[in-house]
Amino acid sequence: MSGRARLMWDERVTGYDFGPDHPMDPVRLALTKDLVDALGLDRHVDVVAARAAGESTLRLVHREDYVAAVRAASADPAAADTKYGLGTLDDPAFAGMHEASALIAGQSVGAAEAVWRGEALHAVNFSGGLHHAMPAAASGFCVYNDAALAVARLLELGAERVVYVDVDVHHGDGVQAAFWEDPRVLTISLHEHPRTLFPQTGWPEETGAPGAEGSAVNVALPAGTGDAGWLRAFHAVVPELVAEFRPQVLVSQHGADTHFEDPLAHLAVSLDAQRAVQLACHELAHRHADGRWVALGGGGYAVVQVVPRSWTHLVGIAAGHEIAPETVIPEGWRQRVYARTRQLGPGRMTDGRWPVVHADWEAGYDPADRLDQAVRATRRAAFPLRGLLP
Repeated sequence: MSGRARLMWDERVTGYDFGPDHPMDPVRLALTKDLVDALGLDRHVDVVAARAAGESTLRLVHREDYVAAVRAASADPAAADTKYGLGTLDDPAFAGMHEASALIAGQSVGAAEAVWRGEALHAVNFSGGLHHAMPAAASGFCVYNDAALAVARLLELGAERVVYVDVDVHHGDGVQAAFWEDPRVLTISLHEHPRTLFPQTGWPEETGAPGAEGSAVNVALPAGTGDAGWLRAFHAVVPELVAEFRPQVLVSQHGADTHFEDPLAHLAVSLDAQRAVQLACHELAHRHADGRWVALGGGGYAVVQVVPRSWTHLVGIAAGHEIAPETVIPEGWRQRVYARTRQLGPGRMTDGRWPVVHADWEAGYDPADRLDQAVRATRRAAFPLRGLLP
Protein backbone atom coordinates (compact mmCIF):
# COMPACT_ATOMS: atom_id res chain seq x y z
CA MET A 1 0.00 0.00 0.00
CA SER A 2 1.28 3.44 -0.90
CA GLY A 3 1.87 5.68 2.08
CA ARG A 4 1.31 8.77 -0.04
CA ALA A 5 -2.04 10.51 0.18
CA ARG A 6 -4.18 11.37 -2.80
CA LEU A 7 -6.01 14.66 -3.36
CA MET A 8 -8.84 14.36 -5.83
CA TRP A 9 -9.07 17.57 -7.83
CA ASP A 10 -10.39 18.67 -11.19
CA GLU A 11 -10.90 22.42 -11.54
CA ARG A 12 -14.12 21.73 -13.43
CA VAL A 13 -15.80 20.85 -10.11
CA THR A 14 -16.20 24.61 -9.68
CA GLY A 15 -18.85 24.31 -12.38
CA TYR A 16 -21.17 23.06 -9.62
CA ASP A 17 -22.70 26.51 -9.43
CA PHE A 18 -26.26 27.32 -8.41
CA GLY A 19 -25.84 30.98 -9.28
CA PRO A 20 -24.54 34.24 -7.79
CA ASP A 21 -27.17 34.54 -5.04
CA HIS A 22 -26.84 30.97 -3.77
CA PRO A 23 -24.87 30.41 -0.54
CA MET A 24 -22.97 27.44 -1.97
CA ASP A 25 -20.44 29.56 -3.83
CA PRO A 26 -17.96 27.41 -5.77
CA VAL A 27 -15.24 29.97 -5.06
CA ARG A 28 -14.79 28.12 -1.77
CA LEU A 29 -13.38 25.16 -3.71
CA ALA A 30 -11.01 27.24 -5.82
CA LEU A 31 -9.76 29.17 -2.78
CA THR A 32 -9.15 25.93 -0.89
CA LYS A 33 -7.08 24.41 -3.68
CA ASP A 34 -5.17 27.69 -4.00
CA LEU A 35 -4.41 27.69 -0.26
CA VAL A 36 -3.31 24.04 -0.41
CA ASP A 37 -0.85 25.03 -3.12
CA ALA A 38 0.23 28.25 -1.39
CA LEU A 39 1.23 26.28 1.71
CA GLY A 40 3.12 23.72 -0.38
CA LEU A 41 0.88 20.75 0.39
CA ASP A 42 0.54 19.91 -3.29
CA ARG A 43 4.14 18.64 -3.09
CA HIS A 44 3.15 16.05 -0.49
CA VAL A 45 0.07 14.53 -2.12
CA ASP A 46 -0.69 13.00 -5.47
CA VAL A 47 -3.16 15.36 -7.11
CA VAL A 48 -5.41 13.22 -9.30
CA ALA A 49 -8.52 13.91 -11.36
CA ALA A 50 -10.91 10.97 -11.59
CA ARG A 51 -13.48 10.46 -14.30
CA ALA A 52 -17.03 11.58 -13.80
CA ALA A 53 -19.29 8.92 -12.35
CA GLY A 54 -21.05 7.03 -15.11
CA GLU A 55 -24.61 5.77 -15.27
CA SER A 56 -23.93 2.40 -13.64
CA THR A 57 -22.03 4.03 -10.78
CA LEU A 58 -24.72 6.64 -10.13
CA ARG A 59 -27.31 3.89 -10.00
CA LEU A 60 -25.54 2.27 -7.06
CA VAL A 61 -27.50 4.86 -5.04
CA HIS A 62 -29.79 6.84 -7.35
CA ARG A 63 -32.85 5.69 -9.27
CA GLU A 64 -32.71 5.55 -13.05
CA ASP A 65 -35.61 7.99 -13.45
CA TYR A 66 -33.92 10.51 -11.16
CA VAL A 67 -30.65 10.43 -13.10
CA ALA A 68 -32.69 10.95 -16.27
CA ALA A 69 -34.43 13.93 -14.65
CA VAL A 70 -31.08 15.48 -13.70
CA ARG A 71 -29.82 14.99 -17.25
CA ALA A 72 -32.95 16.65 -18.64
CA ALA A 73 -32.70 19.62 -16.27
CA SER A 74 -29.01 19.93 -17.07
CA ALA A 75 -29.79 20.21 -20.77
CA ASP A 76 -32.77 22.55 -20.25
CA PRO A 77 -32.92 24.15 -16.77
CA ALA A 78 -36.35 25.59 -17.51
CA ALA A 79 -37.69 22.04 -17.77
CA ALA A 80 -36.53 20.99 -14.28
CA ASP A 81 -39.03 18.72 -12.53
CA THR A 82 -39.64 19.84 -8.96
CA LYS A 83 -40.99 16.36 -8.21
CA TYR A 84 -37.32 15.36 -8.09
CA GLY A 85 -36.27 18.34 -5.97
CA LEU A 86 -34.86 20.12 -9.02
CA GLY A 87 -35.57 23.73 -9.89
CA THR A 88 -36.18 24.67 -6.26
CA LEU A 89 -34.69 27.49 -4.18
CA ASP A 90 -32.23 25.08 -2.57
CA ASP A 91 -31.40 23.21 -5.76
CA PRO A 92 -32.00 25.46 -8.78
CA ALA A 93 -31.31 23.81 -12.09
CA PHE A 94 -28.38 25.06 -14.14
CA ALA A 95 -26.84 24.16 -17.48
CA GLY A 96 -24.29 21.39 -17.05
CA MET A 97 -25.66 20.35 -13.65
CA HIS A 98 -25.45 16.64 -14.41
CA GLU A 99 -21.89 16.87 -15.66
CA ALA A 100 -20.63 18.90 -12.69
CA SER A 101 -22.47 16.71 -10.16
CA ALA A 102 -21.24 13.50 -11.75
CA LEU A 103 -17.69 14.85 -11.78
CA ILE A 104 -17.79 15.55 -8.03
CA ALA A 105 -19.24 12.09 -7.45
CA GLY A 106 -16.49 10.61 -9.57
CA GLN A 107 -13.82 12.20 -7.37
CA SER A 108 -15.27 10.59 -4.23
CA VAL A 109 -15.70 7.22 -5.93
CA GLY A 110 -12.14 7.49 -7.24
CA ALA A 111 -10.93 8.26 -3.73
CA ALA A 112 -12.68 5.16 -2.39
CA GLU A 113 -11.25 2.98 -5.16
CA ALA A 114 -7.70 4.24 -4.57
CA VAL A 115 -7.87 3.56 -0.85
CA TRP A 116 -9.46 0.14 -1.20
CA ARG A 117 -7.00 -0.98 -3.86
CA GLY A 118 -4.00 0.21 -1.87
CA GLU A 119 -3.02 2.92 -4.34
CA ALA A 120 -3.21 5.46 -1.51
CA LEU A 121 -3.60 5.14 2.23
CA HIS A 122 -5.68 8.31 2.53
CA ALA A 123 -7.67 10.20 -0.10
CA VAL A 124 -9.38 13.58 0.15
CA ASN A 125 -12.14 15.08 -1.99
CA PHE A 126 -13.07 18.39 -0.42
CA SER A 127 -15.45 19.15 -3.31
CA GLY A 128 -17.55 16.20 -2.13
CA GLY A 129 -19.58 15.42 0.94
CA LEU A 130 -22.93 16.25 -0.72
CA HIS A 131 -24.76 14.15 1.84
CA HIS A 132 -28.40 15.24 1.47
CA ALA A 133 -29.17 13.90 -2.01
CA MET A 134 -31.68 11.06 -1.90
CA PRO A 135 -32.08 8.12 -4.30
CA ALA A 136 -34.79 9.96 -6.20
CA ALA A 137 -34.44 13.61 -5.23
CA ALA A 138 -32.03 16.50 -4.91
CA SER A 139 -32.01 18.08 -1.48
CA GLY A 140 -30.13 20.66 0.54
CA PHE A 141 -27.81 21.89 -2.25
CA CYS A 142 -26.96 18.27 -3.17
CA VAL A 143 -27.74 16.64 -6.53
CA TYR A 144 -25.81 13.35 -6.44
CA ASN A 145 -24.80 11.87 -3.11
CA ASP A 146 -21.08 11.34 -3.66
CA ALA A 147 -20.55 10.22 -0.06
CA ALA A 148 -23.09 7.41 -0.37
CA LEU A 149 -21.72 6.51 -3.80
CA ALA A 150 -18.20 6.19 -2.37
CA VAL A 151 -19.46 3.84 0.35
CA ALA A 152 -21.53 1.86 -2.15
CA ARG A 153 -18.49 1.47 -4.38
CA LEU A 154 -16.46 0.14 -1.44
CA LEU A 155 -19.16 -2.47 -0.82
CA GLU A 156 -19.20 -3.37 -4.51
CA LEU A 157 -15.42 -3.88 -4.38
CA GLY A 158 -15.77 -6.31 -1.47
CA ALA A 159 -15.70 -4.27 1.72
CA GLU A 160 -17.76 -5.92 4.46
CA ARG A 161 -17.67 -3.15 7.09
CA VAL A 162 -17.54 0.59 6.37
CA VAL A 163 -17.95 3.36 8.94
CA TYR A 164 -19.25 6.72 7.78
CA VAL A 165 -18.69 9.62 10.22
CA ASP A 166 -20.43 12.91 9.42
CA VAL A 167 -19.60 16.06 11.41
CA ASP A 168 -21.36 18.57 9.17
CA VAL A 169 -23.73 20.85 11.08
CA HIS A 170 -26.62 19.26 9.15
CA HIS A 171 -27.73 15.66 9.57
CA GLY A 172 -26.24 13.26 7.02
CA ASP A 173 -29.71 12.13 6.04
CA GLY A 174 -29.05 11.00 2.49
CA VAL A 175 -26.23 8.65 3.47
CA GLN A 176 -28.24 7.29 6.38
CA ALA A 177 -31.18 6.65 4.04
CA ALA A 178 -29.00 4.88 1.48
CA PHE A 179 -27.77 2.33 4.03
CA TRP A 180 -30.70 2.26 6.46
CA GLU A 181 -31.22 -1.44 5.81
CA ASP A 182 -27.56 -2.44 5.38
CA PRO A 183 -25.72 -3.73 8.47
CA ARG A 184 -22.41 -3.56 6.59
CA VAL A 185 -22.43 0.24 6.97
CA LEU A 186 -22.41 2.13 10.26
CA THR A 187 -23.42 5.78 9.81
CA ILE A 188 -22.66 8.20 12.64
CA SER A 189 -23.82 11.80 12.37
CA LEU A 190 -23.18 14.68 14.78
CA HIS A 191 -25.32 17.67 13.88
CA GLU A 192 -27.39 20.54 15.18
CA HIS A 193 -30.68 19.40 16.67
CA PRO A 194 -33.44 18.77 14.11
CA ARG A 195 -35.76 21.09 16.02
CA THR A 196 -33.66 24.07 14.93
CA LEU A 197 -32.08 23.11 11.60
CA PHE A 198 -32.66 21.47 8.21
CA PRO A 199 -33.35 18.67 7.41
CA GLN A 200 -35.29 18.12 10.64
CA THR A 201 -34.05 14.53 10.89
CA GLY A 202 -31.28 12.84 12.84
CA TRP A 203 -33.04 12.10 16.11
CA PRO A 204 -31.30 9.69 18.52
CA GLU A 205 -34.11 7.18 17.99
CA GLU A 206 -33.18 6.78 14.31
CA THR A 207 -31.07 3.64 14.64
CA GLY A 208 -31.60 1.58 11.47
CA ALA A 209 -34.15 -0.75 9.93
CA PRO A 210 -35.10 -4.19 11.27
CA GLY A 211 -32.18 -6.45 10.51
CA ALA A 212 -29.80 -3.50 10.65
CA GLU A 213 -30.57 -2.22 14.14
CA GLY A 214 -27.77 -0.06 15.48
CA SER A 215 -26.40 0.72 12.02
CA ALA A 216 -27.41 4.38 12.29
CA VAL A 217 -26.29 6.63 15.16
CA ASN A 218 -27.30 10.25 15.59
CA VAL A 219 -26.13 12.91 18.03
CA ALA A 220 -28.49 15.90 18.00
CA LEU A 221 -26.58 18.83 19.47
CA PRO A 222 -28.22 21.85 21.08
CA ALA A 223 -27.97 25.11 19.15
CA GLY A 224 -25.09 27.15 20.50
CA THR A 225 -22.82 24.17 21.18
CA GLY A 226 -19.19 25.29 21.14
CA ASP A 227 -15.80 23.63 21.07
CA ALA A 228 -15.89 21.89 24.43
CA GLY A 229 -19.34 20.39 23.96
CA TRP A 230 -18.77 19.44 20.32
CA LEU A 231 -15.53 17.63 21.08
CA ARG A 232 -17.04 16.04 24.18
CA ALA A 233 -19.94 14.67 22.14
CA PHE A 234 -17.63 13.34 19.42
CA HIS A 235 -15.37 11.51 21.83
CA ALA A 236 -18.27 10.23 23.92
CA VAL A 237 -19.78 8.46 20.92
CA VAL A 238 -17.56 7.95 17.89
CA PRO A 239 -14.39 6.15 19.09
CA GLU A 240 -16.25 3.46 21.04
CA LEU A 241 -18.57 2.69 18.13
CA VAL A 242 -15.76 2.59 15.59
CA ALA A 243 -13.76 0.24 17.82
CA GLU A 244 -16.74 -2.10 18.17
CA PHE A 245 -17.56 -2.11 14.45
CA ARG A 246 -13.98 -2.80 13.30
CA PRO A 247 -14.32 -1.10 9.88
CA GLN A 248 -12.15 -1.92 6.92
CA VAL A 249 -12.46 1.69 5.73
CA LEU A 250 -13.38 4.94 7.46
CA VAL A 251 -15.22 7.50 5.33
CA SER A 252 -15.66 10.90 6.99
CA GLN A 253 -17.50 14.06 5.97
CA HIS A 254 -16.06 17.35 7.26
CA GLY A 255 -18.61 20.06 6.57
CA ALA A 256 -17.16 23.34 7.81
CA ASP A 257 -20.57 24.82 8.66
CA THR A 258 -20.31 24.02 12.37
CA HIS A 259 -18.17 27.16 12.60
CA PHE A 260 -19.32 30.14 14.65
CA GLU A 261 -19.08 32.39 11.57
CA ASP A 262 -21.22 30.20 9.34
CA PRO A 263 -24.35 32.09 8.28
CA LEU A 264 -26.69 29.11 7.87
CA ALA A 265 -26.54 27.34 11.24
CA HIS A 266 -26.29 27.87 14.97
CA LEU A 267 -23.31 26.00 16.40
CA ALA A 268 -20.28 27.87 17.73
CA VAL A 269 -17.33 25.66 16.82
CA SER A 270 -13.90 27.04 15.98
CA LEU A 271 -11.55 26.13 13.18
CA ASP A 272 -9.24 24.68 15.82
CA ALA A 273 -11.90 22.25 17.06
CA GLN A 274 -12.64 21.24 13.47
CA ARG A 275 -8.95 20.46 13.06
CA ALA A 276 -9.02 18.42 16.28
CA VAL A 277 -11.82 16.24 14.90
CA GLN A 278 -9.97 15.81 11.62
CA LEU A 279 -6.98 14.58 13.60
CA ALA A 280 -9.24 12.25 15.58
CA CYS A 281 -10.69 10.72 12.41
CA HIS A 282 -7.19 10.20 11.06
CA GLU A 283 -6.20 8.45 14.27
CA LEU A 284 -9.33 6.26 14.25
CA ALA A 285 -8.59 5.17 10.68
CA HIS A 286 -5.10 4.07 11.68
CA ARG A 287 -6.22 2.41 14.90
CA HIS A 288 -9.18 0.48 13.51
CA ALA A 289 -9.13 0.47 9.67
CA ASP A 290 -5.48 -0.19 8.81
CA GLY A 291 -5.19 3.49 7.95
CA ARG A 292 -7.76 3.40 5.13
CA TRP A 293 -9.38 6.82 5.19
CA VAL A 294 -11.54 8.65 2.67
CA ALA A 295 -12.13 12.26 3.75
CA LEU A 296 -14.74 14.50 2.13
CA GLY A 297 -15.79 18.13 2.38
CA GLY A 298 -19.43 19.12 2.74
CA GLY A 299 -21.24 22.27 3.81
CA GLY A 300 -19.56 25.53 4.67
CA TYR A 301 -20.80 28.98 3.75
CA ALA A 302 -18.21 31.27 5.29
CA VAL A 303 -16.46 30.77 1.99
CA VAL A 304 -13.41 32.98 2.59
CA GLN A 305 -12.77 33.03 6.33
CA VAL A 306 -13.45 29.40 7.21
CA VAL A 307 -13.80 26.84 4.43
CA PRO A 308 -10.36 27.16 2.78
CA ARG A 309 -8.52 26.97 6.09
CA SER A 310 -10.56 24.06 7.44
CA TRP A 311 -10.15 21.87 4.39
CA THR A 312 -6.51 22.80 3.91
CA HIS A 313 -5.91 21.48 7.42
CA LEU A 314 -7.72 18.30 6.35
CA VAL A 315 -5.42 17.88 3.34
CA GLY A 316 -2.35 18.49 5.48
CA ILE A 317 -3.39 15.86 8.01
CA ALA A 318 -4.09 13.31 5.28
CA ALA A 319 -0.75 14.11 3.64
CA GLY A 320 1.20 13.62 6.87
CA HIS A 321 2.26 17.26 6.79
CA GLU A 322 0.05 18.95 9.35
CA ILE A 323 -0.19 22.71 9.13
CA ALA A 324 0.59 24.26 12.51
CA PRO A 325 -2.32 26.42 13.67
CA GLU A 326 -0.08 29.46 14.16
CA THR A 327 1.09 29.31 10.53
CA VAL A 328 0.91 32.67 8.77
CA ILE A 329 -1.07 32.51 5.55
CA PRO A 330 0.96 33.65 2.52
CA GLU A 331 0.24 37.22 1.49
CA GLY A 332 -0.06 36.17 -2.13
CA TRP A 333 -3.08 34.01 -1.31
CA ARG A 334 -4.71 36.84 0.60
CA GLN A 335 -4.19 39.18 -2.35
CA ARG A 336 -5.80 36.67 -4.71
CA VAL A 337 -8.72 36.29 -2.30
CA TYR A 338 -9.31 40.03 -2.34
CA ALA A 339 -9.03 40.20 -6.11
CA ARG A 340 -11.68 37.47 -6.51
CA THR A 341 -14.08 38.29 -3.68
CA ARG A 342 -13.32 41.82 -2.43
CA GLN A 343 -13.04 40.27 1.02
CA LEU A 344 -9.99 40.33 3.29
CA GLY A 345 -8.65 36.84 3.82
CA PRO A 346 -7.64 35.47 7.22
CA GLY A 347 -4.06 35.95 8.40
CA ARG A 348 -3.35 32.69 10.22
CA MET A 349 -4.44 29.05 10.15
CA THR A 350 -6.13 29.34 13.55
CA ASP A 351 -8.97 31.07 15.34
CA GLY A 352 -6.71 31.34 18.37
CA ARG A 353 -8.52 28.62 20.29
CA TRP A 354 -6.79 25.70 22.01
CA PRO A 355 -9.57 23.17 22.58
CA VAL A 356 -8.93 20.44 25.12
CA VAL A 357 -10.33 16.94 24.60
CA HIS A 358 -11.49 15.09 27.70
CA ALA A 359 -11.71 11.48 26.59
CA ASP A 360 -13.48 10.12 29.67
CA TRP A 361 -17.19 10.62 29.03
CA GLU A 362 -18.30 9.65 32.52
CA ALA A 363 -15.97 12.13 34.16
CA GLY A 364 -17.86 15.36 34.65
CA TYR A 365 -21.21 14.02 33.44
CA ASP A 366 -23.95 16.47 34.38
CA PRO A 367 -27.53 15.18 33.93
CA ALA A 368 -28.82 18.78 33.88
CA ASP A 369 -26.54 19.87 31.03
CA ARG A 370 -28.26 19.95 27.61
CA LEU A 371 -25.17 18.71 25.79
CA ASP A 372 -24.77 15.78 28.16
CA GLN A 373 -28.47 15.02 27.80
CA ALA A 374 -28.03 14.84 24.03
CA VAL A 375 -25.09 12.48 24.31
CA ARG A 376 -26.89 10.30 26.85
CA ALA A 377 -29.93 10.07 24.56
CA THR A 378 -27.73 8.80 21.73
CA ARG A 379 -25.92 6.29 23.89
CA ARG A 380 -29.17 4.93 25.33
CA ALA A 381 -30.79 4.60 21.91
CA ALA A 382 -27.92 3.12 19.92
CA PHE A 383 -25.23 1.63 22.14
CA PRO A 384 -27.19 -1.39 23.46
CA LEU A 385 -28.06 -2.34 19.87
CA ARG A 386 -24.31 -2.73 19.31
CA GLY A 387 -23.73 -4.61 22.54
CA LEU A 388 -22.25 -1.59 24.29
CA LEU A 389 -23.13 -0.07 27.63
CA PRO A 390 -25.09 3.17 27.40
